[in-house]
Amino acid sequence: MRRFIYIIIFICIQIAFCSCEYKFKAFDFLYSEPQKIEICRYDRLESQYLTTSDFSALQQMNTDYPMETRTLIEDMLKLGEVNDPEINKIFLTFYQDSTLQTLISDAESQYANVDDLNDQFNKAFTNLQKIYPKIVIPRIYMQIGALDQSIIIGNSTIGISIDKYLGEDYPLYRKYYPETQRKTMNRKNIVPDAICFYLMSIHQMPNFDKRPQIERDIHLGKIMWLCNKVLEEKAFDTKFVKATEKYMRCHPKTDITKFIQDNDFSVIIKHM
Repeated sequence: MRRFIYIIIFICIQIAFCSCEYKFKAFDFLYSEPQKIEICRYDRLESQYLTTSDFSALQQMNTDYPMETRTLIEDMLKLGEVNDPEINKIFLTFYQDSTLQTLISDAESQYANVDDLNDQFNKAFTNLQKIYPKIVIPRIYMQIGALDQSIIIGNSTIGISIDKYLGEDYPLYRKYYPETQRKTMNRKNIVPDAICFYLMSIHQMPNFDKRPQIERDIHLGKIMWLCNKVLEEKAFDTKFVKATEKYMRCHPKTDITKFIQDNDFSVIIKHM
């Protein structure tokens, strides 16, 4: 009799699950997809404020992106402190220059759609997670930085100054940058540059400024090699990257994280 009751209860539970289209939420994590990356469009709020003086855009910048706004105003543009009562006016006035207004317009036009960059970042960090299971997936955002730094690494953030990636033939670049530098100021360089700088922040070289140039070049070469690996393309192709690639082909079982951090540069020099 007791066994009969258990069978009835089991059948009732099955019917309830089917009728309610019940899903086992507790086990969803077994099939969950990796965290998706979508670039935050801080640049759009910035553009809105700097071209139309829209105060609501400024308020949203300060509310949703307080750290990014502070970094831009204080550290990059060096306009003053964000808590200065006059800083908003100073910030707005700074960008009223006709050249900067053109830069804002051109940057927003070229980067109206960034789906391709989102896809590239997602592939890169999916591959990185296989090497660094506990790596922090950063918040990635775009800004317009008045031709200052290209990539800004913050506290679990990557800032991309799209005004530095308008193409090697962009007229304004021809006035201020040599041809060798202009070749890297393209859309295709955004993700490689961002990944490279982010990995450099993870694998910081002790006493970098005091190290011999060859050691600094090799350290950077190893990081660039890793960038190529996770991007699945040859974004970087220096002699130090090539030497690293030769070494890794000869030592395929090398622990990548330890290898990048290792300061025995002689193993790479032997493959140059």
